[in-house]
Amino acid sequence: VVVAHILLLVLPPAGVVSAAALPVVINTWAFRTAAETAWRVLELGGSELDAVERGCGQCEIDQCDGSVGYGGSPDESGETTLDAMIMDGNTMEVGAVADLRRVKNAIGVARKVIEYTKHTLLVGESASLFAVRMGFPYEDLTTQKSLSLYSEWLNQSCQPNYWKNVVPDSSKSCGPYKRPGKVTYKEEQTMSQRSVHNHDTIGMVVIGVNGTVASGTSTNGAIHKIPGRVGDSPIAGAGSYADSTAGGAAATGDGDIMMRFLPSYQAVEYMRMGTDPTVACQKVISRIQKYAPKFFGAIICANTTGSYGAACNKIPGFTQFHFMVSSPLLSRPTEQVVDCI
Repeated sequence: VVVAHILLLVLPPAGVVSAAALPVVINTWAFRTAAETAWRVLELGGSELDAVERGCGQCEIDQCDGSVGYGGSPDESGETTLDAMIMDGNTMEVGAVADLRRVKNAIGVARKVIEYTKHTLLVGESASLFAVRMGFPYEDLTTQKSLSLYSEWLNQSCQPNYWKNVVPDSSKSCGPYKRPGKVTYKEEQTMSQRSVHNHDTIGMVVIGVNGTVASGTSTNGAIHKIPGRVGDSPIAGAGSYADSTAGGAAATGDGDIMMRFLPSYQAVEYMRMGTDPTVACQKVISRIQKYAPKFFGAIICANTTGSYGAACNKIPGFTQFHFMVSSPLLSRPTEQVVDCI
C-alpha cells in the first residue's frame, strides 16, 4: 500500500529478475507524461512504434527538463537544434534526424525517414527541408529561456564549453578559437558538467503483448555544444536499440563518451545471451567505466518477456537514476529508482 502511494520502487539487487509481464513501456528519467502517453497509445490499440513516437513526442511538447524539445540547450551560437531516432525491432529499420533546425517534432520527422525514404539518418538543413516536405511546419525553437541561458553563458566567458588545445585558452575566453602553431595536447580530467538536475535525453523502449520491440530517443543535445555536434541519441545502437528477438535498450548521459561504446546495442546482445536486463545494463556501464570513470550516464534495458532493469555510473551529485515503467503488474505508470554503481 505504501509503495502504491509513493509510486517509487527500488529495483532488486544484481541477478534478481524483475517481475515480467507484457506489454511494457520503460523510459529514462521521471518523465511521467511521456510514459502515460505511450501506455495510452498501447491501450487504444496503437503499435509499439506509435507508442514510442507519441511518448517521446510528448516530451518534445513538454520540453522535459529543458533537455528535450524546443527552447533548451542552446548551442554556441544560441540556437536550439534537435536529435532523434526511432527503431523498429521487427524489421530493424531505423529513422533518425540530427542537428534538426526550426522543426519541433523531431521524432515525428525521424519516423517519416523510415516510412518515406530508404535512408537511416538525415542531418542539418537538409533534414529540415525533408521535414517540411513531409508536412511539418517551420517553427522558432528559441524561447526567452534559451536566450537567457545563452546570455548567461556569454557573460561567464563562455564557460563551460567543448573546446580543447586551442588558442585563445578556451577555459578563459569565448574565442573565436583556432589551433595553435605548436600543439601541446593535454588530457581533460574535468568532471562532466552535467548532473541529475541537467538531464539530456528521453529514451524509451516499448515491448508489445507479442514481444514486438520498438525504441526511440529525442533530445536537444548538450548545452553550449559546438554547432554541428551530434551526440549518441540519433545513432542506432548508441542512443537506443530494438530487436524483437532479444529486447531493447536506451541510454542517457554524456553522449560524446557513451556513443563510442554502442551501449544500447551491447545491452541487447547481453540480453540475447540470456543475461538479466538489470545485469546487462550494469555490464554496459562497467565497460564504459574502465575508460571514462567519471562519465555521467545511465541505461535502461528490457527483454522480450517484459523483464526490465537499469544502471547508472556513480559520480558526485548523481548516485541514483530515476526512470518510468508501465506494465500490467502496475496500477499506473510508476517511477522507479536504481542506485548507481
